[in-house]
This record gives sequence, structure tokens and C-alpha cells, in this order.
Amino acid sequence: MRRSLFFITLCLFLFRVPAALAELSKLADNVYAYVGVKDASPAHSFAANAGIVIGRDGVLVIDTLISAKEGERFLADIRAITDKPILYVVNTHTHLDHALGNCVFAKLGAHIIAHEEDQTLLAQRGADILKNAAVYGLQPEDMVGTEIVLPSIAFSQYLTINLGNSSVRLMRNQPSHTQGSLVVYLPQEKILFSGDILFTDFHPFLADGDLPGWSKTLDDLMQLDVDKIVPGHGPLSSKKDLQEMQQYLSLFDSQAKAILAQHADTAAASASLLQQLPKRSMAEWMVEFNLKSRYLANK
Repeated sequence: MRRSLFFITLCLFLFRVPAALAELSKLADNVYAYVGVKDASPAHSFAANAGIVIGRDGVLVIDTLISAKEGERFLADIRAITDKPILYVVNTHTHLDHALGNCVFAKLGAHIIAHEEDQTLLAQRGADILKNAAVYGLQPEDMVGTEIVLPSIAFSQYLTINLGNSSVRLMRNQPSHTQGSLVVYLPQEKILFSGDILFTDFHPFLADGDLPGWSKTLDDLMQLDVDKIVPGHGPLSSKKDLQEMQQYLSLFDSQAKAILAQHADTAAASASLLQQLPKRSMAEWMVEFNLKSRYLANK
């Protein structure tokens, strides 16, 4: 039930005044993305980023947001840029804020791709997530038309997609944010879509994470030839942010155990830990949730 607790906690953290909806930013002649979204409300996909790559033959979509409604908004933004056919959707992972908009693009005939572990994850959890949408702070009107659509193509380590004049590499290095979290690498454009392997200026969700594998994955990503990184949540990033993410994970893990040995109250433990963690402007409430879900769940 820890994921239910996560979203109950999440729903308590909402901006008093919702920010304007984000627009797709141009990162290269053929690459656009939502980056630095500020409205972290459930109906606005908890501020998840997403993007597209436009090739000669068609479009590849990276993540689909939290619902059919959000997916339709994304599709409208895509159509304001290009009318080329949408050939592929890549789920960087299948948490609800990145994959429940799949249904919008599947109806267009797009092939949906994910790592095999996250294909299984959505198959196991998807129906319950949709049935219990209110637990995640989503209202019935938010989820109208949303259906669970599983990835139709799954792979284990690497997959290359040719869009005609643009090569897109999908890579899953180690278990990290989820068992199957992958990145989308555009070597020609030197752009990386990291999914939730990277959170920038946003406290990360650690409940499903493999921290040793996550750190190794970040090491691998730092070796890539990239100039721009689109994180799962947060503003446009660079390799410096990958390094800071790695340091954050290591510091969180070491300090959480020590602090919980001194504080029985998780609110006090969280406040103490926040004094030691690097300052991040979004999702401070996540720290206490991560303490409960990673270190106290079995006690």
C-alpha cells in the first residue's frame, strides 16, 4: 500500500495557484519537450516532462503523461508543430504520470515501446491504478476516456529506432528508478531524455528504486556525448545535474539510516534530513515519504 500512501501525501502538496500549462520548448530543429513544468497537481501529471523527436518518416513521442485528457493536450501541442504521423511512443518507465496517456497515441496506430520489466509493471498495476484514481488525487473528470494500454514492443538492453534521417537509441543500463527505467539518446543532436533517472530541483521518488543500480546508471550516462538533458521532472539539465543526482542519492541513503536511529518521529527525521540534503525547490514532502517507504516499511 506504500504507493497509495505516496499519492495521498502527494495530493496534500499542491500549489495554491496553478501555473499556466507548459508549452513544448524547441531543443533542436527536430526535438521538442516540456521542461521545467511548475504545476505539480495530479491533473497536470505531477509536473512530468515529455517530448517528441521528428524524423523524415514520422514522429517518436517520449512519455504520454497521466491520462487521456493530458495525452490529448500533448497531442494538440504536437499537432501545432507537425502533422507527420506518430509512429512510436517510448515509455521511459510506466509510472502513471508517464504512461497513462498511452491510449491517445495507440488509437493513432503508434507502436508503444518500453523495457520488458516496466511492461510487466504496468500490466500488474495498471488496472488498480485506474480503478483507484481518486487515491492519487485524480477526479473522475480528469480520467475520462483513459484506458490502460500496455507497450506492444519490449526489449531488454538496447533498441535503435530509425526515423528516416534521425537515429534514436533506447538504453536500459541497470535497474534504477524502476527495474526497467530507460533513457532516450539522440546522438546526432546530443540530447538525452532521462525519464525519472534524473530529477532536477525536485526531490525524487525513491520507493521503487534500486539505489546501487541507479548510481551505476548515472555513471554510464555521464560518459555519453550530450549537451542537453530532459529530466523526468524539472528544468533542462546537464551532466552536472547527473552528478548532483548521484550525490543526492548517496547522501540520502547514508544520512537517512543515521537520522532514523535518533528520531522515532518521521516528521522530525525529515526536517533533520532536509537540513543536510541539497536544496531543491519542489516536492520537499517527498523526503518524509521516502523515509517511510524505503526505511520503515517493514518495521
